[in-house]
Formats: sequence, structure tokens, C-alpha cells
Amino acid sequence: MTWTEKYRPKKFSEIKGQNEAVTKMKIFFENFPRSKAVILHGPPGTGKTSLAHVVAKETNSEIFELNASDLRNQNKLREILKPAMEQKSLFKEKKLILVDEVDGISASDWGGLPELISLVIQTPYPIIITANDIWKKELSILRKKAEMIQLKEISYKTINEILSEILKKEGLILDEKLLTKISINAKGDLRAALNDLQAEAGIKSEIIEIAERNKEVDIFNALRMIFKGKPQEETMRIFDSVNMPIDEIILWIEENIPAEYKGEELARAFELLSRTDIFKKRIYRQQYWRFLVYENFFLSYGISAAKKNVKTGFTSYKKPNRILKIWLNNQKNEKKKSIAGKYASYVHIGEKRAMNEFPVIKYILKNPEIQKELRLSEEEIEFVERGN
Repeated sequence: MTWTEKYRPKKFSEIKGQNEAVTKMKIFFENFPRSKAVILHGPPGTGKTSLAHVVAKETNSEIFELNASDLRNQNKLREILKPAMEQKSLFKEKKLILVDEVDGISASDWGGLPELISLVIQTPYPIIITANDIWKKELSILRKKAEMIQLKEISYKTINEILSEILKKEGLILDEKLLTKISINAKGDLRAALNDLQAEAGIKSEIIEIAERNKEVDIFNALRMIFKGKPQEETMRIFDSVNMPIDEIILWIEENIPAEYKGEELARAFELLSRTDIFKKRIYRQQYWRFLVYENFFLSYGISAAKKNVKTGFTSYKKPNRILKIWLNNQKNEKKKSIAGKYASYVHIGEKRAMNEFPVIKYILKNPEIQKELRLSEEEIEFVERGN
């Protein structure tokens, strides 16, 4: 059995990196038949079909599944789908219809779409529709008849965590650099990452049996190990066990360095922190993912080695409230730049001009049709509608 099937989620709690989509899906089923159909859209490998099957299990529903090939002929669709909607489930309490990869039919095979839309209006059962690209012109009417739920690309860190957990269940381990490389190269596609992982697990000689993995370490313990402990090999891996984005970890380090280091130690620690920031920017701007190892090294082992002696005693570490606000503001500006860039490309003006005219542009972007035309993400739409 392939690992994509073996480790396919069976309940909501096993779906990682799609919390918002899971919540919206639960609300859709709680409110049915207020909305009769839902479209799960997003890049390949983000878990659209898996989420549909999890919903079936969680709601004790029989799932009747169709794919793009079944939509090529109106009469065939009527013969297949209409009887399914008229019959109750024989073995389950409920029933749902899954129409998979609706965007996969060719331009010459749109015959079944009008019938599908008609059945969406009449259906006594929830309909789940999946699509990688739901923004095709021919699907515009279908979009209006169904609720939209976007599944996002899964972050490489979340993919890395999932792969690590699977290796643990298999009793195997891969080199951490290779695991990170697989996670990054997947570009948000968990299915691709699992396939790559299984391939590597079958041929790598460095795979060994493992007994157990370290438990998760929170940020306070991580800071204590770095600031007070002796730098060692384990120090370089300390942040792998901290459930926090690396940018936020950097803010915690920056806020609390003065609480532990003085004089030359303080200067050396901040110098290493600045090098961390340099490599972080190179990674983001140039996509040099191989620099991740240097970013992590300076932030963990490097700052730990900046002290002359092991430190004792208790230190109360502070949450970086002030700096965190600056970081959040920067994140807001990045979102603003992203939206302005999409608008500038669409209307053929410079991105700098779009940024300067953003106070006016944001009112234009509140139009839902324009949001769809520019393919704004849910976060970008929320940003526009908040009036920032």
C-alpha cells in the first residue's frame, strides 16, 4: 500500500495545515440544506478529496463518488447521479455526493455541467465538488450555486512534521537535511512529499530503526537551553521541536538576549542574530533554501556559543510584544504589496504606482467579482475588507 493511502486522514483531527477549511466544512454540514453544495478548491495535494472522505466518516455518511469523466455527457450524468440522489443509503445514516476534479474536463466536454447545476439545486443530499482551478469561465454559474472553501498550500514546516510522524510510525529515520529538502521541494503538495518520502525510504542506506523521538519543547525551555546551556549538537535541532514560525522565534531571541548576555557576549550574540537575518532575507528573496541550515545554525548553536561560560539561576523571559507588533505590521505590508502586485499586473501599471494609489484601489477591490478576477486569497480578501 502506498503511504498516501496508508496515512490518508480518517478524522478531522488528523488533517494538518487546513484548520480554516475544516472549520468551514463543519459549518456547511451543520447548516445543510441552507447551502446544498460546497466547492473545495486549491492546489494539488492539499487534501481536497481526503477532506471529503473524512467528512463522510465523521458524519456516518455513504459517499457516492463521480469524477470529471462522468461529466462529459449530460445523459450519462443524469443516468448515474439522479438515481443516486433519489435513493437513501442502505448502510449509513446519511449520504453525500462527491464530484471530484470538476475542472478536469476539457473545453469540448462541458455537456454535463448544466445537468450538475440543475441537480445541485434539487439535491436532498450534500454535494462536495473539488477543483484545482475553479476560476475557469465555464464554471462561473457553478461557483454561484455553491459555497466556496479554499485549501491552501501546506507549509514546508507542517509537511516536515507530518513526514517525521510517518517515519516514526514506520520505525524509520531519514537524514534531517534530506527530510527538509523533500518538504521544501514539494511546494505545498503533501501527496508529492509522501511519494518522495516513500521512495527515499525504500532506497536510502542510512535508514535505521528508532525507539522514540524527543517530546515537543516549548519556547521557554528552548531559550533556557540556548542561553544557559553548553552548545552541543542537540542545540542545532532545538527549534525543530518548537511549534512556532521561525520569524517569531527570532523575535523571542532578540527580545531576551539582553536578559542573559552582557558586554562582549551581548555584542557577539547580536552579531550572530544579524547574520541570521541576512540569511533569512536571502532565502526569501532568492529562494536559496540551502541557506536554511545557516539560518538555524546562527540562531541556535551560534547564539549559545556567544557566552563564555554556562549560566545558572532563573531568568524570566519576556514575550516580545513591542517587536511582535512591528513584525505583524511588516506582515501586513507584505500582504498589501502582494495585492498591489496582482492589481498592477492586471491593469498594466507599475507596482509602485499601485502601492501609492492603494487607499483608492482598496475600495475597488471590495467588489467580489474583482476579487475573483484577481484571484485574491482568503487572507488578502479579509485584508481588503477590513479596510487596512
